[in-house]
Amino acid sequence: MSTGLVGNIQNTDYSVMNTENYSSENGKKTDSVQEVANENKESAAVYEKTAEKTSEKDAGLYSINKKSPADRAAIVQQMKQAEEDQRNKLLEIVRKTLEGQVSAFGKATDDSFWKKLAGGNFKVDAATKAQAQKDISEDGYYGVKQTSQRLFDFASALAGDDVEKMKKMQKAMEKGFNLATGAWGRDLPSICNETLKAANKLFDDYYKSKEEETAATTANATEQ
Repeated sequence: MSTGLVGNIQNTDYSVMNTENYSSENGKKTDSVQEVANENKESAAVYEKTAEKTSEKDAGLYSINKKSPADRAAIVQQMKQAEEDQRNKLLEIVRKTLEGQVSAFGKATDDSFWKKLAGGNFKVDAATKAQAQKDISEDGYYGVKQTSQRLFDFASALAGDDVEKMKKMQKAMEKGFNLATGAWGRDLPSICNETLKAANKLFDDYYKSKEEETAATTANATEQ
């Protein structure tokens, strides 16, 4: 059975990971939610704005219309690659998040299987176990509420306020959970499944809020 997703988790101190710093296996720091958002804005800038804007109405026009078919095809490919990179980034975030969550779960519950994946058959001292139990509690860092919110926030930072992109991010998140299940060869702990359910609810609430915004805008336009 492969344990590739958690091959180096024994070297990870899950308790010091936070939304600003996710320590990777090579010691580098991955992005915070804000850094992901900033990077996403930069990578999304695949269009060249026209140098001259004759009016405010024309301010959003892009020089893509003046490009050759080959250039336009290259830009489309760039956009597709950027979206793929975003999905892969979220997959990596899901992987690291689940590694931390199952590590905490294994230490908190003395579950032999998850404790082994978290770093081998070792004894957990009372202080470490108490911290792990705190971390997976309702309001803990690796509890359902905080973990699901972090996943949603990262997806939102990558997708921006774009419903269609958010739907793609949601599918990428779900794929990350499925990949973890396949790699570990058994169902994830209940806390992970509850986290996925809570994260999906955050997505559903987001979609509902956008639908309400659209309905309100339409109603106001009709009244005027």
